[in-house]
Amino acid sequence: MGILSVLFIYSCTSDSSQNKEYDVVVYGGNSAGVMAAYTAKMQGKSVILIEPGKHLGGLSSGGLGRTDIGNKYAVTGLALDFYRKIGKYYGKLEQWIFEPHVAEDIFNEYVKKAGFEVLYQNRIIAVSKDNGTITEITVEKPSSKRESAKTSIKGKMFIDCSYEGDLMAKAGVSYTVGREANSAYHETHNGVQLGETHQFMDGIDPYKITGDPKSGLVWGVSPDTLAPRGTGDHRVQAYNFRVCLTRDPKNRIAITKPDNYDASRYELLLRYLAKFPKEMEDKKTPQWPALGFELVPNQKTDINNGHSAMSTDMIGMNYDYPEASYEKREKIIKAHEDYTKGMLFFLSQDPRIAKNIRDTMQLWGYPKDEYQDNGNWSPQLYVREARRMVSDYVMTQANCEGKKVAEDGIGMAAYTMDSHHSQRVVVNGMVKNEGDLMVVGFPPYPISYRSIVPKASECKNLIVPVCLSASHIAYGSIRMEPVFMVLGQSAGLAAALAIDGKVAIQALDVRKLQQVLKDYPLADNRPAAEMIIDNEDKNDVRLQGSWAVHKNGTFGPSCLTDSLHNEVKSVRFIPNLPNSGATSVYAYFPKLKNASNQTIVTVFNGKVKKEIVIKLDEIVVLGQDSGDWVPLGTFDMKKGRGNYVEISNKHADGIVVADAILFKY
Repeated sequence: MGILSVLFIYSCTSDSSQNKEYDVVVYGGNSAGVMAAYTAKMQGKSVILIEPGKHLGGLSSGGLGRTDIGNKYAVTGLALDFYRKIGKYYGKLEQWIFEPHVAEDIFNEYVKKAGFEVLYQNRIIAVSKDNGTITEITVEKPSSKRESAKTSIKGKMFIDCSYEGDLMAKAGVSYTVGREANSAYHETHNGVQLGETHQFMDGIDPYKITGDPKSGLVWGVSPDTLAPRGTGDHRVQAYNFRVCLTRDPKNRIAITKPDNYDASRYELLLRYLAKFPKEMEDKKTPQWPALGFELVPNQKTDINNGHSAMSTDMIGMNYDYPEASYEKREKIIKAHEDYTKGMLFFLSQDPRIAKNIRDTMQLWGYPKDEYQDNGNWSPQLYVREARRMVSDYVMTQANCEGKKVAEDGIGMAAYTMDSHHSQRVVVNGMVKNEGDLMVVGFPPYPISYRSIVPKASECKNLIVPVCLSASHIAYGSIRMEPVFMVLGQSAGLAAALAIDGKVAIQALDVRKLQQVLKDYPLADNRPAAEMIIDNEDKNDVRLQGSWAVHKNGTFGPSCLTDSLHNEVKSVRFIPNLPNSGATSVYAYFPKLKNASNQTIVTVFNGKVKKEIVIKLDEIVVLGQDSGDWVPLGTFDMKKGRGNYVEISNKHADGIVVADAILFKY
């Protein structure tokens, strides 16, 4: 953690009982909370951001350094600005893969720039309401030495950005926990789902003594009976930690035996790995069936649950978390930490693990320069899903698939419908995981404003952009950090506009909210200083020849491709620039199989044409499946439509792609 972070913790933390009053009160200092508070403050409102922990950024600074995007087209406003700031740090236009401390320092920069107050290590304990309006909340800073310090905070508007929805719940707003039955919202991917992904192969015995049910189940296997497919239940998809390790010897702290270590918890892992004899014998890197090792800069990792049946997800151990007391949550978090650290130790030290795997694991350790006040371990559990509000508009599978479109959209989602496993059970005498699902193949879609505000009869001055109103499976698509930032910004602006208009949050003119978000994307009352033309912007794109439409892995809903090269073809992007002057131009290149290594791009600035040869093998894209912006240069362009960027199929040696062009002026 940087010096700036330390200064903010000590300068903004309250240690005594007091009363405070603000225009906008934001609870939860994750990525959404920072963007909500920043936006409201930049609109001239008095703002306080309350964070129960010691750090800002939530998962975005807590180890999730390989951003789940889906489609970069959906990432706008301050969310995009955040990834641009990350890019600047690493010497690029934007970057989506980063180290935890870099993200936290940037979140603290937003606090410093806007100048809003942050109250750390305070958690909500009470909400007061009058006639459907929150008048004040009470938070406390726990203390083991004396009575906890309590603070009463009054506000005109409240925003709950917590991953758990604690403010929402204490305000008496309707919510749900768990999975709906498919029948609830006419879905097909909700409820119980016994699938093939992240699944144990047949034949893995669940009993302590193989073949003997009377011996009891090995650790981690539930005795519950599997319900029919599509059945709703209380179960919550698994949580884990996104683990940051390093292989830099100068920055590495060895993995040692953690608290409460119990090797028997990994008996299933041994039985599972026994099914991979070749991998256990030959694999020389940690890219093997148990851990999802993914790299971030400076020889570090963002380890997620691996593409396997047993990994860092602690399946079935989080059901109580959403509704639990703070004390019980701390125990659940500690159990997840012990389990994960125990697995790392087990894989690196247990003699039953193949020597080459142990040797490889021992090359990794905890980074000295991350989480320095928390034993170099992330303080943020990956709470994938907890409470979900039930408002007048529930986002469902139909929204994800484009069968239902919200006209009052105030942000977009673009990720797959993604659920991790919810339980580990015995099926026909074998261990099986249940709940995992990943449904792909749909373009970005709008998120309804009504899904982030409660029913007017329940609360008139609360916005809930994180635990928003969505079914379990739709939430699985929406619940990504860039989306939370977008919705946080929308919530902060909505709160400010509702205060200005002296209206309940449900009565806000959503069209005005949408327009301000579009006109002033950085929440600083300055118009946008860039323009993106996508291939689907028909008024700004001219085609020569016949181009095919490709719809997966692109920027926006689609891109144009040519694989035939049977005639001269080109796609011309024509901007309507608001002024003359230096303009930096970028072309977006998605990752497509068999793409041409060479693409000819022509830039015309109204006077001179410049032909640029793009060679894809010279473009370094750090691990992002969707592609990246490639700089074409800076040009002196004229106001209006006298300029263009053209992509042609000339000299192509594979599939030519025309997707999107970015103009920064």
